[in-house]
Amino acid sequence: MAWALCLGAAPFAHAGQRAAAAAAAPLSSEAQQVAQWISSSKDNQGLPYLLVDKRAARVHVFNAAGVLQASSAVLLGLARGDHSVPGIGERPMSAIAPHERTTPAGRFVSEPGNNLQGEDIVWIDYDAAVSLHRVRTANAADRRLQRLASATAADNRISYGCVNVPQHFYDRNVAPVWGKKPGVIYVLPETQTAASFFGFGTARAH
Repeated sequence: MAWALCLGAAPFAHAGQRAAAAAAAPLSSEAQQVAQWISSSKDNQGLPYLLVDKRAARVHVFNAAGVLQASSAVLLGLARGDHSVPGIGERPMSAIAPHERTTPAGRFVSEPGNNLQGEDIVWIDYDAAVSLHRVRTANAADRRLQRLASATAADNRISYGCVNVPQHFYDRNVAPVWGKKPGVIYVLPETQTAASFFGFGTARAH
C-alpha cells in the first residue's frame, strides 16, 4: 500500500504554476543554517540535495557541490508534525485521519519510482508512502494550483503527507536528477529547531 498516497490524476500546468516555480529564491534563516551545515560537514556525501522548508512551504534545489539551483513553493501534509504514524504506509487513504497527514522531517536518501498509473515520482520515505511529485488537480475543491500560487505559506497544507511541486518545476529541476538516481532530501522540522533535530555535525536528535 506504500504507493496509495501517491495516486492521482495527471497533473495540469498553467501560468500560475510556472510563476510558483520561480528561479532560486532566498532561503529562510533556518534553511540557510541547514545549508551551511551540509556544506561544512559534507553530509550530502557528494549527492545532489533538496531542502524542504516546511515552515516556509518552499523547496530549494542544490547540486552536489552545494550550489543553489532553483526554488519553488510546495504543498505539504495537512497536519503539522515531524513524524509519520507507524504503519501508515500500509493503510488505505480512507483510513488516515486528518491529524495523521504529516510530512515527516528528516534526512532521506531518495529513490526514483513510479505510481500505479506509471507516473514518475521521487520517493522520500517509501515505507511511510511519502514522495515528492507533481501537483495533483483531480479534486478541484482542494484548490492546489491556487495554493501553490498564493503569496502565503498558510494555505499550503493539504496533502496526505507527500510533497507536491508545480509540474514545470518538477520536469525541469527534479526529474532530470532525482528522477534518475538517488539524492538526499532534507525535510526541515516544524516542531523544534533544525539545529536540535539534525544535530549539525553531532549525533542526530531523532
